[in-house]
Amino acid sequence: MLMSIAAAAAPKAANPYGLMEALEQGGVIAWTVFIILCAMSVGTFYILFTKLIEQQKVISQGRKVRATFWRAASLKEGAAKLEKNSAYKQIVDDGIKAQEEHTKLTDPVEAHDWLHGSLARSEAQINSSLGGGLAFLATVGATSPFIGLFGTVIGIYRALIKIGAAGQASIDAVAGPVGEALIMTALGLAVAVPAVLAYNFLQRRNKSIAEQLNSFTVDLLAYLVSNGAVRPSLAAAPVAPAAKPAAAPTKA
Repeated sequence: MLMSIAAAAAPKAANPYGLMEALEQGGVIAWTVFIILCAMSVGTFYILFTKLIEQQKVISQGRKVRATFWRAASLKEGAAKLEKNSAYKQIVDDGIKAQEEHTKLTDPVEAHDWLHGSLARSEAQINSSLGGGLAFLATVGATSPFIGLFGTVIGIYRALIKIGAAGQASIDAVAGPVGEALIMTALGLAVAVPAVLAYNFLQRRNKSIAEQLNSFTVDLLAYLVSNGAVRPSLAAAPVAPAAKPAAAPTKA
């Protein structure tokens, strides 16, 4: 009884095959692979959260544009209602600037072509900014499994060397290097999967935002070339229900 209590109270021996032990056994190569994969993982989540915030701002701006912009009397009045440094405000400002610059051209160019080119250039600049960082996610998703595989190959190579040196494949001789190899494989996959998922998710949201920007650009172009005669149809503002008349007091 006393022996069992003493055994339970005694501190447990450290795991000789944990992550830190595997890295220590792997040496410089294992630590290098581990640091590279950690840096890739941190970069992946940083880009994911920053791009989500950036995309959400543009989506919120699009809702405000649909609700208030086209109800303004003029483009300048509508642009004044938009947020400063807004993606939609940039398109409107570029459209107004292009309309003013068209009158200064000495070479005759159709107003439609000139305005369309200016608005398309502004839209492409915004889409390019929204796509920033996605190339890093694609690179991480494509290369991190191979970086982990490199650590795996080194671990297996070390296991084979130990087997050759010992003359027999004992478990205690190869458990460390094989465990290191498996950990490197798992780390490579753990970094690659979130990067691929984040890339596809952000890419899909960027496509939806690009469609909304393109729709707004087409409406703005029609408004500019028609001098305000053509504008998108707006949903009627909701009408508040009329208040019910107060009931007449009943006579006692």
